[in-house]
Amino acid sequence: MRIMTVLTSLGVGGAEKQALAVAERMAKRGHEVALVVLRPRLPEEWPTALERVHLEIGGVRENPASFVAGLRRGRRFLREFRPEVVHSHSFHANLLARLLRIGAPGAVVVSTVHNVYEGGWMRMLVYRLTDGLSDRTVAVSEAAAERFVRLRAIPKHKCLVRRNGIDTAEFQPDAARRAATREAMGAGSAFVWLSAGRVTPAKDFPNLIRAFGLVRKEAPDAQLWIAGAMPDAQAAIAAEEVARQVFAVETERGCPEPVRWLGLRRDMPALLDAADGFALGSAWEGMPLVVGEAMAMEKPAVATDVGGVRELMGEAGAIVPAKDPEALACAMLAAMRQSREERALEGRAARERMVHEFSIDAAADWWEALYRQPIGSSQ
Repeated sequence: MRIMTVLTSLGVGGAEKQALAVAERMAKRGHEVALVVLRPRLPEEWPTALERVHLEIGGVRENPASFVAGLRRGRRFLREFRPEVVHSHSFHANLLARLLRIGAPGAVVVSTVHNVYEGGWMRMLVYRLTDGLSDRTVAVSEAAAERFVRLRAIPKHKCLVRRNGIDTAEFQPDAARRAATREAMGAGSAFVWLSAGRVTPAKDFPNLIRAFGLVRKEAPDAQLWIAGAMPDAQAAIAAEEVARQVFAVETERGCPEPVRWLGLRRDMPALLDAADGFALGSAWEGMPLVVGEAMAMEKPAVATDVGGVRELMGEAGAIVPAKDPEALACAMLAAMRQSREERALEGRAARERMVHEFSIDAAADWWEALYRQPIGSSQ
């Protein structure tokens, strides 16, 4: 098959990582795969050897001319590549792929929704109005599918669900790596909580930091590491200000920083090895890959009950309400009070869940089967 994968950018995020993982597995299986990326190249991107073209599209409202020019470049590439499948990811890429459909009536167009929230009512209306240009729309969680159907952005009979896949070969525990990373990070004997994700309002790091402030009152040696780029300046400033407020007294006493901002990291398996637990304090999500990766690394996970988190975690780990730092802190402390044997037992169960129910190769099998379905067969 000739598959064209359309993304808004190749920025270091979960949706982009999942889209590339599937695309690269399609290429390894002998399919011809090309990437069409709306935005210009970014300083930090997921690496890939796949053929790609950047359409250099800016904001539609700010620069409509760049959108028109990018659409023309996309149509030109589409005519040259002649895809049998056009698979797009998230709102802007989904919209562009649907518009490109006008110039490629023979291709199957598959839209993917990666979050329970992809914008307000105007975007939902755009999804509804352009739905006829997409053969199938796939949500990464039941929660996302339910919301988009309820908002009439996707017809129920055209909405499928395929949860994200985890590369359990990449994310598996390594005792030697754990020891080396903890030594390099100066963790000592502290209980280390790790969180990860781009610093945006969706991740609600202020909620997590407030919870960790409560944790430190009972476990003063605990540490919180936060790995992730800061593309949203306001969200980053807000999170750092909360950290200053919560830990002001400790800072005045000259104590080591309880919250360590690690920035963008490409060594997540090593960081997860070094950590003793993983915490997610998000306000909304789709299907957070990093929680599944932590579970594959046999780490106790504590997460807010948003998006597809409950579908991902099942009975493994603790789930608490969003925007409730007290509940999040209680769950974190409960995990810390467990014995090492108890945490190890739960960790092995979490990894088994990822291996058997969320394998990236099983996800690739599912997508490949969907690509092969005749147009309209799922409707």
